[in-house]
Amino acid sequence: MAARVGREDRREGKNRAVRARAERHSSARRTGARLVGPVLAMMLLWWCDSALAAGPHVVLLRGWFGIFSTGLDTIADELRAQGIRAEVAGHLSWSAEVAEILRERSAGQTGPLVLVGHSQGANNVIDMARALKPYNITVDLLVTLSPFLQNPIPTNVMKAINYYQAPGWGQPIVADQGFHGKIVNVNLADDPTIMHISIDKSARVQTEIVHEIDALAQQSNEREK
Repeated sequence: MAARVGREDRREGKNRAVRARAERHSSARRTGARLVGPVLAMMLLWWCDSALAAGPHVVLLRGWFGIFSTGLDTIADELRAQGIRAEVAGHLSWSAEVAEILRERSAGQTGPLVLVGHSQGANNVIDMARALKPYNITVDLLVTLSPFLQNPIPTNVMKAINYYQAPGWGQPIVADQGFHGKIVNVNLADDPTIMHISIDKSARVQTEIVHEIDALAQQSNEREK
């Protein structure tokens, strides 16, 4: 009798050990499942931050009232389709855009910066570049469409492209003393299909702008390799 009881106690002990191991394994699986979501989220966040840090950030400013610059939305849509971050804003918000760029740079996002503006927005992207100069932030590409009575291009701009019409609307851009970047002035006066309010919708102009930004993105990707 005592022997039988002893065998049963040993079997019960083994059963308890088996159940304990099973419970530990089950708990580990549940813990692992709970960790998968946060870990994947952290990995995705890291990937997104890395992509933002490496890829271009494009800000496009509309002209007066924001109703004559819808071609900028077309450019932004094409860039987004290629995975390039692009945002369109009204020209009155240019100082808020500067503040956002400063916040992102302080957070470690260091990808190329592109500023594009039409009409008054063209004048204000020059203002944006000048406001960023004291913080040693480089504007890799600045594109102006039909600016008028604009300020010179500051020395923190690497390349500036200006589309204008003379005679007509706009004028060539010039640079501050000490500027070592590249300036390209494109006079579109010989194209009768382009006017001040339609220059941003010109297929030629849009294609050239997207091409310049694509080239900048490619250069950035090659540096990251």
